[in-house]
Amino acid sequence: MSDRMPMIEMRNVSKHFGSVIALSDISMKVYSGEVMCLLGDNGAGKSTLIKTLSGVHRPTHGEMLLGGVPTRFKSPAYALDAGIATVFQDLAMIPLMSITRNFFMGREPTVGWGPLKRIDWKYADHVAKQEMAKIGIDVRDPSQPVGTLSGGERQCVAIARAVYFGAKVLILDEPTSALGVKQASVVLRYIAKARADGLAVIFITHNVHHAFPVADAFTLLARGGSLGTFRKEDISREEVLNMMAGGAEMESLDAELAEFQHSDRERKANRESAAALQGASSASGA
Repeated sequence: MSDRMPMIEMRNVSKHFGSVIALSDISMKVYSGEVMCLLGDNGAGKSTLIKTLSGVHRPTHGEMLLGGVPTRFKSPAYALDAGIATVFQDLAMIPLMSITRNFFMGREPTVGWGPLKRIDWKYADHVAKQEMAKIGIDVRDPSQPVGTLSGGERQCVAIARAVYFGAKVLILDEPTSALGVKQASVVLRYIAKARADGLAVIFITHNVHHAFPVADAFTLLARGGSLGTFRKEDISREEVLNMMAGGAEMESLDAELAEFQHSDRERKANRESAAALQGASSASGA
């Protein structure tokens, strides 16, 4: 990968909130046409990293580069204009509004000019239906409320919207966390399609079983720091699970519990022995 320029790169990025260190020296490279899975348990720093990448937070230290150019986003709007689209868990959708309205929200196509300018809903419906068809979702009526779609399909509307409007980097915040197996598979297939279309995809999750099939590389976070970045061919699913679970801590816990069980058995044996001696003493006294 050294001969390729990453689409987006973080170099020793830290984020502090007063005395609280939310991120510490995070370095990561994400290439076009690849999926980088950002893994970590709750409290690992995933949300802060997403918001730093998408322009919600500015790094306290370190730098970010987009296409090799140092970049600092003043707001999420600047990040979006630069081609970084973030699909958050809440999707920023209005369930009672149509698929088309949610797809084009704030970017509706228009016809005419001046006082005769109006939204071209016929063209908007056509585009929304066509873009959903590209990912294998047949929308019979794009004017139906988006709330009538399944969770996986709503995720795909949000992703398709970002791709249609020219995203170069697609950041997905736990897109499969609240989905069943079938719905999650719909989202994972579209993540694979976004990669095939040449996007740099950052897939944030705590589910290794969802991450492993689509990932090209993994960055593991723990307590605001990085445990490292690994290419898929260099690490197994079991190794990733072990690192996420905190292998050393689990081994220490296992040893502590084994020692506790051993001590408990000793205490139980001592009690039984004392009881036996007391019984023998009572019998001899009689």
